[in-house]
Amino acid sequence: MTTIRRATERIMVKQVAVGSCDDAGGQREVVGGRLVLEDGSVFEGTSFGAPRSSAGEVVFTTGMVGYPETLTDPSFCGQVVTFTYPLIGNYGVPRAREVEGIDAALESHKIHVRGVIVADYSETFSHWDAERSLGSWLEEQGVSALTGIDTRALTQRLRKRGSMLGKIVIDDEEIDYYDPNIENLGGYVSIPEAKTYGTGTKRIALLDCGAKHNIIMSLVSRGLQVIRLPWDADLGGQEYDGVFLSNGPGNPRFFKKTIEQVRWALGQDKPVMGICLGHQLLALAAGGSTYKLKYGHRSQNQPVIEVGTDRCCLTSQNHGFAVATSTLGSAWKPWFENLNDGTNEGLMHESGRFRSVQFHPEACPGPTDTAYLFDDFARMVTA
Repeated sequence: MTTIRRATERIMVKQVAVGSCDDAGGQREVVGGRLVLEDGSVFEGTSFGAPRSSAGEVVFTTGMVGYPETLTDPSFCGQVVTFTYPLIGNYGVPRAREVEGIDAALESHKIHVRGVIVADYSETFSHWDAERSLGSWLEEQGVSALTGIDTRALTQRLRKRGSMLGKIVIDDEEIDYYDPNIENLGGYVSIPEAKTYGTGTKRIALLDCGAKHNIIMSLVSRGLQVIRLPWDADLGGQEYDGVFLSNGPGNPRFFKKTIEQVRWALGQDKPVMGICLGHQLLALAAGGSTYKLKYGHRSQNQPVIEVGTDRCCLTSQNHGFAVATSTLGSAWKPWFENLNDGTNEGLMHESGRFRSVQFHPEACPGPTDTAYLFDDFARMVTA
């Protein structure tokens, strides 16, 4: 039964606590917890991750599959992620599959979210490639998680009020709120030193602001060599045939060193391509501005249309900021547009050498409608 009190908007979910099994077949201790939002709302649940409190920006994602990839997506750094799909954990966590020295089963080497919120967590999992449960993985990596939450009510609140700061409180361990949008998160998610992937003759300088593994694999699979650089690396000291700007977390305006490097790259006669945060960084380097969305786009089913055509694609997205196209000069043209809210989803310079998209053409999992953009970039570099 769910009750709502107007004074504090305390939302309580009544549960029957039953012991659950861990990967070794033992009983996992049932620990209560609650999600507290900055507006005073409280959602009661049960812990199934690390038994510790955590805080971050509470957001929701509507993807039906792909929780291992979502949790390891560096773009979620600093956030408490709510899964709107009701059943999570039923296919466990996949075993590692190394390709080019990276784990092809995940989007990075670790979980980046600060917390996980689900309606119904399944400790029992079944999948041919699974090696452990989601709960044990979260506990191993020190990530708190709650199940038994009314995620429909929570999502409606976030859609109405916008993304809010929140904290998962376990065993009354009170902590302060944390806002990931007021600092540069590049140091948390970027590679510490340069690393090379692939053996192609054309070299791509990938500025890693939180690059997903599948971006690297998408470039290497097209015969390109990728030089993965820290977010604040100096492009002037690199030999490259093209620049790729990765996805990443937080407010793009705090990536000042990256923006300076992108601005320098726009003065060179070599292709530049950006994805997600990279799209926003390209816009800022070109003199434009960005703004925070009310609750962002985090899903695998966002429709975008290529401007000037009837071509509509389904895309995977994960971002909380958007580009204000009206702030860019006439040399920059909108490339894609979101059909749900009309926000900008891509930019292209009149020269054709510089372009970016807000969505993820390398989506894994997710639709592959726009994977051709990697083919286009590879042709630009090798031409």
